[in-house]
Amino acid sequence: MRGGYLEDRFIQGSATRNPYVFYHWRYIDIFVYFSHHTVTIPPVVWTNAAHRNSVPVLGTFITEWTDGEKLCEAFLAGGEEAYGAVAEQLARIAQHYRFDGWLVNIENKLSAAAVGNLPLFLQDLTARVHSAVPGGLVIWYDSVLKDGTLRWQNELNDQNRMFFDACDGLFTNYNWKEEQLERTQRLAGPRLNDVYVGVDVFARGDVIGGGFDTDKSLRLIRQFGLSAAIFAPGWVYEHLGKENFLQNENRFWGLLAQYLPTHSICTLPLTTSFSLGMGTSTFLDGKDEDSGPWYDLSAQDIQPLYPEQQGTLSTSCCLQDAWCGGSSLQLQGTIPPGEERVAVRLFSLQMPAPPKLFLTLLYKLEGPQPDDFTVALEVTTWDSGICFEGNPTSLPEPNGRYHPRFLPAPPPGLAKLLAACHRGSHGWTSRCYELELQDCSLRDLSLIVSRQQPSLQETSFTCLLGEIRVLDTASVAASPPQVQGVTASQLWWQEGPEPGQLSLSLTLRWSFPPGRARWFRVLSQGARCRLGQTAPQVLGLAQGCLFRAVGLLVPRPAAAQSCRLELLVEPVLRDELPVDPERWGRLVLVYSAPGGGIGSDGH
Repeated sequence: MRGGYLEDRFIQGSATRNPYVFYHWRYIDIFVYFSHHTVTIPPVVWTNAAHRNSVPVLGTFITEWTDGEKLCEAFLAGGEEAYGAVAEQLARIAQHYRFDGWLVNIENKLSAAAVGNLPLFLQDLTARVHSAVPGGLVIWYDSVLKDGTLRWQNELNDQNRMFFDACDGLFTNYNWKEEQLERTQRLAGPRLNDVYVGVDVFARGDVIGGGFDTDKSLRLIRQFGLSAAIFAPGWVYEHLGKENFLQNENRFWGLLAQYLPTHSICTLPLTTSFSLGMGTSTFLDGKDEDSGPWYDLSAQDIQPLYPEQQGTLSTSCCLQDAWCGGSSLQLQGTIPPGEERVAVRLFSLQMPAPPKLFLTLLYKLEGPQPDDFTVALEVTTWDSGICFEGNPTSLPEPNGRYHPRFLPAPPPGLAKLLAACHRGSHGWTSRCYELELQDCSLRDLSLIVSRQQPSLQETSFTCLLGEIRVLDTASVAASPPQVQGVTASQLWWQEGPEPGQLSLSLTLRWSFPPGRARWFRVLSQGARCRLGQTAPQVLGLAQGCLFRAVGLLVPRPAAAQSCRLELLVEPVLRDELPVDPERWGRLVLVYSAPGGGIGSDGH
């Protein structure tokens, strides 16, 4: 988009207003970060957001024009040692930066020697990526042919099949017609899903449909059982503008939803505050903590399905009010005359159900008569024939729908969760639930909005969802790990800005078991040169075990005096249960002035 998204280069976020965000992760299977640089490494914020939503991310390896010809001649025509070295480095880059593979795009003609080695290079790269990255992928873009000519085919055929056979998939060019889909279907055989038929949302060239007509292209692609590659969905932001971007984005993906099978959440805990990784304010426990724009895709939460039902339900992002982060999920709908409730499917699940689930919900009903409605959660299961709720001697509901039991407070064994059940404030309502199941798999998590009283009138409602958590009760009881080995490096001292003050910047590192923390809250206990205690201040959030603190104001020590700065790292677990401060990371820096004052070398 316009040569790059640019603000995504700030690893700890920026104060960007109205940025581009992507959040319809449930509808896609792979995210490609594309640019025209030879080697494009996905920015860490995109990798974090995608992985939090269980979507693999690919970088781009591209050669183009005359310079591309020269580069390909150097490493492809050079033989196994040369192309093997490139394959090895690309696999190492993916492993080091923790993304999932490559889109390979050779858009220049090749010599006979270079094109002869191209399938071998793709095979080698694919094998190395598979070895270095669990679940790694290499996808080939439909460009050069087996004789080295640069000519886009818009299909899988005998001219490009050897490249498809050498890697994990083919991304076709965009100017295809129905007969080309038919030929591709025949040739792909059992690898139908590995052909990603290109759809340019900008609708450049002779294409079936783009923009808000992109669904026309997808309808045809699906008729032939092929996968789709939706190119440049940033069209919504670039072409239609920033002002109504979130509404337009929901409309764009809503039109495609019926052609995009959703992927499921496969592990617990499931915890989300629905934050987009941006906002006009930062909310904490329902309170606006910091009015001002921010953008950090690493802080994006697990995203729901954004269901739409024409005329009866719409789902959107609300930036004006949230429980935690920058946004909540707004559900607006109507309960039809004579009906008592409406079900909103939020998440598709696919995992064995633990014996006991603990669920929490934070919501806010808005509108003229919020007391007319009740809000609850519903869990559906796959194999309802052998799935029992609570007592296994009781028969299950035939459709496998379960309404977790409302708990005014957690059972005694879950005392740690007591605070979670009474956290509602600033107009938010908190609810806790329990569900016991045996021998089943979880299928869907839905929100149920019901009338308090039967009515023959159509009734409208607006509900904000601030947080949902689905926890395995057994794992909740386990003690959390401890933050270990907090160290500081790259310290930079500066004078001022006020007399008697110093400004300190430093990088903190620590260790914590992978996958256990949702993020880390980095705090300063304050610097002091005398005895006493100060209240901790939040410096920021870290998405990994690394944080750069910039411009900390600390007192300047007097001659022969030393001062202490205490820094804390609080893990915020995926289930969001509080962690005792004894298990936080802690670092104390003791500093004093040199004899001649602060020197220009920063010591």
